[in-house]
Amino acid sequence: MNIYDFIIIIGIIFSFIFSLFFARKILIYPTGNSKMVEISNNIKSCAKAYLKRQYFTIFFVSILLAIFIYFLLGKYYVLGFFIGACFSSFVGYVGMLISVNANVRTANAAYLDGLSKAFDIAFKAGSVTGLLVIGFGLLGIFLFYKFLLFLDLEMRVIMHALIALGLGASFISVFARLGGGIFTKGADIGADLVGKLEIGIPEDDPRNPAVIADNVGDNVGDCAGMAADLYETYCVTIIASMVLLFILSDESSKCLIMYPLIVGSFCVFSTIIGVLFVKLSDTKIMRALYKSFLLSAFFSLVFIFFFIKFYIGFNSVFNFSSIKLTGFNIFCCSIVGIVLTFFLILVTEYYTSTSFYPVRNIASASTKGHAPNIIQGLAFSMESTALPVFFVILAILISYSIGGIIGVSLSAASMVSLSGIIVTLDAYGPVTDNAGGIAEMANMNHEVRIITDNLDAVGNTTKAITKGYAIGSAGLGSLVLFITYTKDLEYYFPNYDLLFSLKDPFVIVGLFFGGIIPYLFSAFSIRAVGYAAGKVVDEVRYQFLNVPGIMQGSVRPDYEKVIDLLTKASISEMVLPATFPVIFPVLFYLFIYFIFGQINAFVALGSMILGIIIIGIFLAISMTSGGGAWDNAKKYIEDGNFGGKGSFAHQAAVTGDMVGDPYKDTAGPAINPLIKVVSIISLLLIVICSKV
Repeated sequence: MNIYDFIIIIGIIFSFIFSLFFARKILIYPTGNSKMVEISNNIKSCAKAYLKRQYFTIFFVSILLAIFIYFLLGKYYVLGFFIGACFSSFVGYVGMLISVNANVRTANAAYLDGLSKAFDIAFKAGSVTGLLVIGFGLLGIFLFYKFLLFLDLEMRVIMHALIALGLGASFISVFARLGGGIFTKGADIGADLVGKLEIGIPEDDPRNPAVIADNVGDNVGDCAGMAADLYETYCVTIIASMVLLFILSDESSKCLIMYPLIVGSFCVFSTIIGVLFVKLSDTKIMRALYKSFLLSAFFSLVFIFFFIKFYIGFNSVFNFSSIKLTGFNIFCCSIVGIVLTFFLILVTEYYTSTSFYPVRNIASASTKGHAPNIIQGLAFSMESTALPVFFVILAILISYSIGGIIGVSLSAASMVSLSGIIVTLDAYGPVTDNAGGIAEMANMNHEVRIITDNLDAVGNTTKAITKGYAIGSAGLGSLVLFITYTKDLEYYFPNYDLLFSLKDPFVIVGLFFGGIIPYLFSAFSIRAVGYAAGKVVDEVRYQFLNVPGIMQGSVRPDYEKVIDLLTKASISEMVLPATFPVIFPVLFYLFIYFIFGQINAFVALGSMILGIIIIGIFLAISMTSGGGAWDNAKKYIEDGNFGGKGSFAHQAAVTGDMVGDPYKDTAGPAINPLIKVVSIISLLLIVICSKV
């Protein structure tokens, strides 16, 4: 066993050991009184029931795609696809289970032991999901890669089979983000519109028939969907870097093909350190989360530094086509990726935190009415794209100047060394959100709700940070996939002299078509949320009007009816937009091919990848940051500013929050896997065409 295999295997083992260790520390904590347990069990059972129906639907759609993959590409590609799909589904489901078991314990910790203990339970719950994401990511890629090597297959076939694994993970992620997003935002909007604005009852009031569905949605959307999303980001980024390293390597540099897996393995150790050494000693929750991130980032660089120093050598030279890299170049590119992540976090916090100007300005605009709130929210959502994209540009330029396109690939790979702690920050959010809901519904004292509100106050920011991180890495990872696309064209079709020149009309056509996809995808996704929310609004209004005992608290609302409506609506509405990233590239290629020929079809298809990357990044950042800002503007007012709860400003802010909900939790984050699926399908089309 070489040192590469040893480090990866140790990383996998440690990820599972510590995820079990942290899970046990959560589960041994008491769950509270019978009322709290009853509410938590309702959330848990409904979340499990929804995910089972969602995955049942995804299974059939996946089978159809797998059949095409089998006949067009072969059995190894199908195997990779199913490994990625199954692991992505499993990670999402287990992440949801951890969340629904930690929520009631976080609420009880807030009651028994205060803020610090409640934070500790919620944060460790997030870390379990984070460690499982990277553990199963490493396990799937490493075992599948070694299995294909054992079969002595051609290396290019092995690499493309790994890409099929990434396709499986991304395909599930699109469905999970869409289905969970439609469910959670349909429930959230319906609950807020009728409960807060029309009836005037508080958030998470047990008299609201949509309140359980809202809490279920936090778990199936923000937890299960997020886990699947970050799992595919982790896998696709590592695989894309491995593939490009292979394509451009010669005999001196083939030893680095597994380097991205090594970086991914370091993610396990840095995440564990980031979780173990963070305690909340005061009320500065965001500062504690930053401390965790910085510890993880620092130790990721330390591990990379010592690995390069002792096993690669800072002065060793590696040849990648016309690019020469030293070990020092590799380390510098790793620094670029980690620093980029840090700046993306800073910018995201600025635009989504209640501590800074954008959110407070939106809250202030709410005092003027609903329209000013929407106008300011839209303005800041657009503005929020500038700095993140600027930093991505800088990262590409710096890493390219250090190591060419390989440098960009290595920077993207180094970003995944922070995946574990980023997932931890995100998964923390739905746990604290649910804890606040349980505290409200179980009629716990006001001090408990203050603690859970403080914990939840940073939840929108941490979730926005995760989405910004995922989109940033998607940009770098998909750029690597585009370079892989061009190199595969050179390999499979050496007679074609392909130039992606702006003088070529097919390049322009491809760029435009790529830009269409994220907009059309987002339109269908947001419309689906509106449809689901409409169903909830009708049902909640019906129950309030026709069951008078609900308002007096003498009659239990029919929570199950709302959940059933949402389940049917979200599953039926998610299928069509989720198939867009598979269908559109194929139809576009065939259209250009039959009218203008194959060479023009390949040019247009490659340009389409660039189009969807550019437009997708801007649209996704705008939606996720803008939606987070709208939500936190509402929370800022609810904290007692500009009139507080029930004021005119609060009503306007609730409207802005409802507009931002499908932005930040449905369409926006789903663009990340959308970009990956489109890029991978386009790449695999080359392999298919080479066999025809």
